[in-house]
Amino acid sequence: MNAQPGGPSSPPQQSDPLTVSHSVIVEMVRVAALEVPGVLKVGRGGPLAVLSGSPVRAHVSDGRVSVRVWIVARPGHALRPLAAQVRQAVGATVERLLGLELGEVTVVVDGVGGRGK
Repeated sequence: MNAQPGGPSSPPQQSDPLTVSHSVIVEMVRVAALEVPGVLKVGRGGPLAVLSGSPVRAHVSDGRVSVRVWIVARPGHALRPLAAQVRQAVGATVERLLGLELGEVTVVVDGVGGRGK
Protein backbone atom coordinates (compact mmCIF):
# COMPACT_ATOMS: atom_id res chain seq x y z
CA MET A 1 0.00 0.00 0.00
CA ASN A 2 1.23 3.43 -0.82
CA ALA A 3 -0.18 6.65 0.51
CA GLN A 4 0.70 10.16 -0.52
CA PRO A 5 3.55 11.45 1.63
CA GLY A 6 2.57 13.56 4.58
CA GLY A 7 4.41 14.58 7.68
CA PRO A 8 3.98 12.64 10.91
CA SER A 9 1.82 15.44 12.28
CA SER A 10 -0.56 15.55 9.30
CA PRO A 11 -3.53 13.18 9.61
CA PRO A 12 -4.48 11.13 6.54
CA GLN A 13 -6.95 12.87 4.27
CA GLN A 14 -9.90 11.15 2.60
CA SER A 15 -8.56 12.22 -0.79
CA ASP A 16 -5.08 10.73 -0.24
CA PRO A 17 -4.45 8.20 -3.01
CA LEU A 18 -4.07 4.58 -2.00
CA THR A 19 -2.48 1.80 -4.00
CA VAL A 20 -3.46 -1.76 -3.14
CA SER A 21 -1.21 -4.53 -4.46
CA HIS A 22 -2.59 -7.28 -6.65
CA SER A 23 -1.70 -9.91 -4.04
CA VAL A 24 -3.75 -8.06 -1.39
CA ILE A 25 -6.78 -7.96 -3.69
CA VAL A 26 -6.45 -11.69 -4.42
CA GLU A 27 -6.06 -12.62 -0.74
CA MET A 28 -9.02 -10.48 0.38
CA VAL A 29 -11.21 -12.03 -2.34
CA ARG A 30 -10.15 -15.53 -1.22
CA VAL A 31 -10.95 -14.77 2.42
CA ALA A 32 -14.32 -13.20 1.54
CA ALA A 33 -15.34 -16.27 -0.47
CA LEU A 34 -14.24 -18.66 2.29
CA GLU A 35 -16.39 -16.85 4.84
CA VAL A 36 -19.56 -17.74 2.92
CA PRO A 37 -21.28 -20.77 4.48
CA GLY A 38 -21.38 -23.50 1.89
CA VAL A 39 -17.93 -22.84 0.44
CA LEU A 40 -15.66 -25.80 1.15
CA LYS A 41 -12.61 -24.24 -0.45
CA VAL A 42 -11.50 -21.58 -2.85
CA GLY A 43 -9.95 -23.60 -5.63
CA ARG A 44 -10.67 -25.92 -8.45
CA GLY A 45 -12.27 -29.29 -7.90
CA GLY A 46 -11.41 -31.28 -11.00
CA PRO A 47 -8.58 -33.76 -11.53
CA LEU A 48 -6.39 -31.12 -13.21
CA ALA A 49 -6.85 -28.59 -10.40
CA VAL A 50 -3.14 -28.46 -9.60
CA LEU A 51 -2.27 -27.50 -13.17
CA SER A 52 -4.94 -24.82 -13.54
CA GLY A 53 -3.24 -21.87 -11.84
CA SER A 54 -4.60 -19.51 -9.22
CA PRO A 55 -8.23 -19.96 -8.13
CA VAL A 56 -8.60 -16.18 -7.86
CA ARG A 57 -7.94 -13.84 -10.74
CA ALA A 58 -8.21 -10.09 -10.37
CA HIS A 59 -7.84 -7.53 -13.12
CA VAL A 60 -7.82 -3.77 -12.70
CA SER A 61 -8.86 -1.72 -15.72
CA ASP A 62 -9.91 1.93 -15.80
CA GLY A 63 -9.94 1.99 -12.01
CA ARG A 64 -12.38 -0.93 -11.72
CA VAL A 65 -11.59 -4.36 -10.30
CA SER A 66 -12.95 -7.43 -12.07
CA VAL A 67 -12.64 -10.75 -10.29
CA ARG A 68 -13.04 -14.42 -11.22
CA VAL A 69 -13.03 -16.90 -8.35
CA TRP A 70 -13.29 -20.69 -8.47
CA ILE A 71 -14.89 -22.47 -5.50
CA VAL A 72 -15.77 -25.96 -4.35
CA ALA A 73 -19.17 -26.13 -2.65
CA ARG A 74 -20.10 -28.17 0.38
CA PRO A 75 -22.54 -30.97 -0.38
CA GLY A 76 -26.20 -30.08 0.11
CA HIS A 77 -25.93 -26.38 -0.76
CA ALA A 78 -27.92 -24.97 -3.68
CA LEU A 79 -25.34 -23.72 -6.15
CA ARG A 80 -27.08 -20.68 -7.65
CA PRO A 81 -27.77 -19.01 -4.26
CA LEU A 82 -24.28 -19.97 -3.08
CA ALA A 83 -22.66 -18.31 -6.09
CA ALA A 84 -24.81 -15.20 -5.50
CA GLN A 85 -23.68 -15.06 -1.85
CA VAL A 86 -20.03 -15.37 -2.87
CA ARG A 87 -20.50 -12.66 -5.50
CA GLN A 88 -22.05 -10.36 -2.89
CA ALA A 89 -19.34 -11.05 -0.28
CA VAL A 90 -16.52 -10.48 -2.76
CA GLY A 91 -18.14 -7.30 -4.07
CA ALA A 92 -18.55 -5.91 -0.58
CA THR A 93 -14.91 -6.67 0.22
CA VAL A 94 -13.63 -4.96 -2.92
CA GLU A 95 -15.76 -1.87 -2.39
CA ARG A 96 -15.83 -1.44 1.39
CA LEU A 97 -12.66 -3.00 2.75
CA LEU A 98 -10.34 -2.27 -0.15
CA GLY A 99 -12.01 0.98 -1.20
CA LEU A 100 -11.91 0.05 -4.87
CA GLU A 101 -14.58 0.32 -7.54
CA LEU A 102 -16.11 -3.02 -8.52
CA GLY A 103 -16.26 -4.08 -12.14
CA GLU A 104 -17.65 -7.60 -12.19
CA VAL A 105 -17.43 -10.74 -10.10
CA THR A 106 -17.61 -14.12 -11.79
CA VAL A 107 -18.01 -17.17 -9.55
CA VAL A 108 -17.18 -20.59 -11.00
CA VAL A 109 -18.45 -23.54 -8.98
CA ASP A 110 -15.87 -26.15 -9.96
CA GLY A 111 -16.78 -28.97 -7.63
CA VAL A 112 -18.95 -30.20 -4.79
CA GLY A 113 -17.58 -31.74 -1.61
CA GLY A 114 -15.14 -34.58 -1.46
CA ARG A 115 -11.85 -33.03 -2.56
CA GLY A 116 -10.09 -30.38 -0.55
CA LYS A 117 -11.48 -31.33 2.87
